[in-house]
Amino acid sequence: MNVVMPPESFPLSRLREKAGVRVGATGRSALIALIVLLLGGCAALDPRYTKTPGGVPIDITYNSKGQDSRVLFLILHYTVVDLPMSIKILTEQEVSAHYLLSDESPPRIFRLVDESRRAWHSGPSVWKGHRMLNASSIGIEIVHPGYRIVGPDKQRVFQPFSKEQIDALIPLVKDIVARHQIRPDRILGHGEVSPQFKVDPGPTFPWARLAAEGILPPLPDASRVAARRAEFDTNGVPDIAWFQKMLAEHGYAVEQTGKSDEQTKNVLTNFQMRYRPSNHSGLPDAESAALLWVLTTPLDHKAKP
Repeated sequence: MNVVMPPESFPLSRLREKAGVRVGATGRSALIALIVLLLGGCAALDPRYTKTPGGVPIDITYNSKGQDSRVLFLILHYTVVDLPMSIKILTEQEVSAHYLLSDESPPRIFRLVDESRRAWHSGPSVWKGHRMLNASSIGIEIVHPGYRIVGPDKQRVFQPFSKEQIDALIPLVKDIVARHQIRPDRILGHGEVSPQFKVDPGPTFPWARLAAEGILPPLPDASRVAARRAEFDTNGVPDIAWFQKMLAEHGYAVEQTGKSDEQTKNVLTNFQMRYRPSNHSGLPDAESAALLWVLTTPLDHKAKP
């Protein structure tokens, strides 16, 4: 819409005549206000212009090619508590997540933090050199009891996830990943990025289904794992320094102490929960070594470990 303001020398009376109206002093003020309003309306309709939330006018004629989403990671969690307590904790305490997936039937998805803002969900976290992942990730909390302690040896028994929950989770994950172009290898569990004090979403989370859906990288090739495991069974399991080096190469934060220590056990436990959930003792063995080798070694790699 093009509106040309009359020059100062243009008699306002002529403008009134052209408009076919007769106005006095009050009418003159109203006419000026109308012209200003029309001009403001035209600016508002112009798609080249917008305003910041604070009202600062911005010209958006140009758009840079060199840009992408600030979101690099998607981190999955479980809450350990029920839905009412999960909502209370995630909305009233110093912890939050972008989304909360309920355990109802059917499940509901709550958005607790807008994706444009940082949620406080991953805490001290590291993956492949990226630190403090709250600033570069979206967090999804799943209402889930976690595990219960059973027996005299106090074993952790992890509870399963319902099919309904996972059926609801997968479209949400796909939507977030597509919009932010998150790489499949950057969809992680809280235990992977904070292995010294977290294990969620635990060994019962269906990572294999997410891989089958094309959300995650393919699982380690079974034939390659079997062949490498046979070599380790024959020649011996690599030492702990090898495990520390390969776990770090895969992405985990693990100190290269060369010793069989608690921090290495915690990392290896989280690795096993994802890639060999049937046995997540945290102890190094031939199968864990084979899985780790396949995950960190391209198909055309010829060198021996």
